[in-house]
Amino acid sequence: MEVINQSTLREDRQLLVITHLTQLLSYVIGFGGLITPLIIWLTSKDRVEGMDEHGKTIVNFQLSLILYIIISIPAILLLGLGILGIIGVAVLGFVMPIVNAVKAGNGEEPSNFMTIRFIS
Repeated sequence: MEVINQSTLREDRQLLVITHLTQLLSYVIGFGGLITPLIIWLTSKDRVEGMDEHGKTIVNFQLSLILYIIISIPAILLLGLGILGIIGVAVLGFVMPIVNAVKAGNGEEPSNFMTIRFIS
């Protein structure tokens, strides 16, 4: 007698959209843009279809933004180029979660624009 483990993943696009939009908490309350999506990803990656891929993308994106900010701060001394970097990171950090939330709502793969793959 053979036992087959059939673990079915549920499709929950709303949770994927919410996970992407929680990155914007950093703009609203000043923190939580990395912690909240990380908690949602770790608690539901085995239950929701596509959550593992979207969660990795979110964490990689947030870590990339942190790295870009760390690089931009000393670059302020180089003719103010760091200020342009910080503005660019702020715009990128606001626009890309919205774009990826729309893609998640449509069932598409998230965009990896300007994302360094820390977690694969």
